Amino acid sequence: MKNKFFNRFDYFLILDVLILVTIGILFIYSSSINSEGVSVTNEYIKQIIWVSIGLVVMILVTLYDYRKIENFAFWLYIALIAILIYTRIFGRYVNGARSWLGIGDFGVQPSEFGKVFFILFLARYLDNSKNEAPFKRFVLSLLILVAPMGLILIQPDMGTASVYVPIFLLMCYFANIPAIYLIYILLYGSFTIFFAILPVWNNEIAKNPHQFLTLFSNFKLMTILISALGIITLLGIILRKYFHAPKYIFWISYFFSILTLSLASSVLLRNVLKYYQIKRLIVFMDPNTDALGSGWNIIQSMIAIGAGGIFGQGFLHGTQSHYRFLPQQSTDFIFSILSEEFGFIGGIIVFTLYLFIFIRIIIIIRRCSKHYGVYIASGILGMFIFHFFINVGMVMGIMPITGIPLLFLSYGGSSLLTAMTCIGLLMSINSRRELY
Repeated sequence: MKNKFFNRFDYFLILDVLILVTIGILFIYSSSINSEGVSVTNEYIKQIIWVSIGLVVMILVTLYDYRKIENFAFWLYIALIAILIYTRIFGRYVNGARSWLGIGDFGVQPSEFGKVFFILFLARYLDNSKNEAPFKRFVLSLLILVAPMGLILIQPDMGTASVYVPIFLLMCYFANIPAIYLIYILLYGSFTIFFAILPVWNNEIAKNPHQFLTLFSNFKLMTILISALGIITLLGIILRKYFHAPKYIFWISYFFSILTLSLASSVLLRNVLKYYQIKRLIVFMDPNTDALGSGWNIIQSMIAIGAGGIFGQGFLHGTQSHYRFLPQQSTDFIFSILSEEFGFIGGIIVFTLYLFIFIRIIIIIRRCSKHYGVYIASGILGMFIFHFFINVGMVMGIMPITGIPLLFLSYGGSSLLTAMTCIGLLMSINSRRELY
């Protein structure tokens, strides 16, 4: 039985991860080299240490039976909420958000580890509620999401908070939550962000600002609009429920309720996020509107990627990073350095490595016969996919700057240990897929 257990390890997945973290260390080292060829930081050494710790964590999690976690997943979730509250009050400010805990140079970001705790507890609830009414499952799942996500938003760290949404949606999808509920959340979130950034876009990006759009920054007018939409929504619900109105009344209420909640939430979001944070979300549309401010990172990143061409300028021969034109080049913009030095070919290699991970997770989901394992794996899949596409899109100038790292490559212990823990969970699920 023991040999059979170890024979089921996915060694190709481990090899894939090892290649990615090795590439990450190489380019974190490259990011530390200045124009004189001197290493000015020791981040690559710290990353080697984090990788070593991460491998140990991955092995330990793999060896542990993930099914036992279901028994105490609730307490992990409670611990997450408590830590996030503590972080919001006593945490350390980094990049404008009180999202870190630490002593001296050592720091961790609880919201990163919190993704794992959130996945484990939501998976437990979805597994235990299979026979309950779909709407009840959806509402309670949503409450499980709102608590940690709200605490992260008020840090404020919208980038990390946004990762919880695709995790939630994909897990609920695999738990057979009706699509109408999931689409509601997707539209609500999209419209909330859209209405929140609209005034800033009108003032900063639009070539011909519209007077009408100023109402979105006028609290009195917004209150009137939200109240009117809310009344229409309420009337639709009453007509449908008590007077058996046609079905199209339901859809009117459905969409008007989304508009009502989105407008109200956008007001709150503008009060939580700082102006520069909102501006970072939209400056990718035209970075030159603030070329020396919010648009600087995108412009320099696109220059670096373009300079790489097909085969790149060669390892340690990139100019954008070595002349320090790229801020946060070892974290958020690590892919820019890789593309400049390894070119299009290097980018394709990284894309392929990530694609393999995504495919392996899907295979693990299809093979797993225990719902709890399926929900955990689907949550990890949502997290990995979102991190990859948002970060790569960000450095290419086609996605907002959100401060989301590229897992396994970007410098940082919190994100790396979280990713390695997730790989361990996937390995644990895969190796026990028939041990029931």
